Amino acid sequence: MMNFVPLALYGVALVAYVWHFAKRDAVVGRGATTALVFAAVAHTFVIGMQSMQYGYPPVAGPTSAISTFVWLLALAYLYTELTTDERAMGVFILPLLVALQMIPALNPGVEPQLPVLQSPLFGIHVSALLLAYASFALACVIGVTYVLLFKEIKAKHLGIFYARLPSLQMLDRMNQQAIVIGWIFLTAGMIVGAVWTPQARAYAPGIPQLQAMSLRDPKIFVALVCWTIYSFELFAARRIGWGGRRAAYLSAVGFAIVLLNFVPISYFLTRSHNF
Repeated sequence: MMNFVPLALYGVALVAYVWHFAKRDAVVGRGATTALVFAAVAHTFVIGMQSMQYGYPPVAGPTSAISTFVWLLALAYLYTELTTDERAMGVFILPLLVALQMIPALNPGVEPQLPVLQSPLFGIHVSALLLAYASFALACVIGVTYVLLFKEIKAKHLGIFYARLPSLQMLDRMNQQAIVIGWIFLTAGMIVGAVWTPQARAYAPGIPQLQAMSLRDPKIFVALVCWTIYSFELFAARRIGWGGRRAAYLSAVGFAIVLLNFVPISYFLTRSHNF
């Protein structure tokens, strides 16, 4: 039941951001930001209460991880909005927050966590990956807005996106910054996971999920594919000048794979990440 409160507040914020995007009313824009702040605070309270109730942060199971990811993405977007004073991207971010938050709202509770998962290394591993995914989600949305604005400018039909979005240069710079941050956290999370796995196997050799942790598992293989895509995007942006639309498209493709790994693979295909 607690997860419905953040969901409802995210829904209110979504309506406010849509209204602001349509009307460009400064008062409505401030109201949208305020609603999102209240939603993030309520979500923080829910995660804090769950951590106190169960004795560990709710990050291990797929449903708990989705809830924490939504919370981190909301915080990341709020930080971006407050530092750039741009609210136009809220109308693209909030639908993702609302859609994903429906999963923990409809499936409340926190999955039981085995003692082997209570290692600090495991907590760092999961937290780093969730922060990476939040950064990639932000980069994807920025990339989508870049393409929409670019198409308006190329068609010489300066309409709703030209009037409401930041410049192409700013969007490209924001996209690159989000990718760099996400790549750092993704790399750190994968390294820590590789260090933690043999320790966990030695601590609890009878757990089949630990024995299944290899590149043959879809969850781990797709995570490596994501790392390869974002590594190429960073290399291409710096060495062969792949910025702008190419970077925007790569950001969208990368996050589509992240979502594939984060939801259907986590629930139905993985043999190693379903404790």
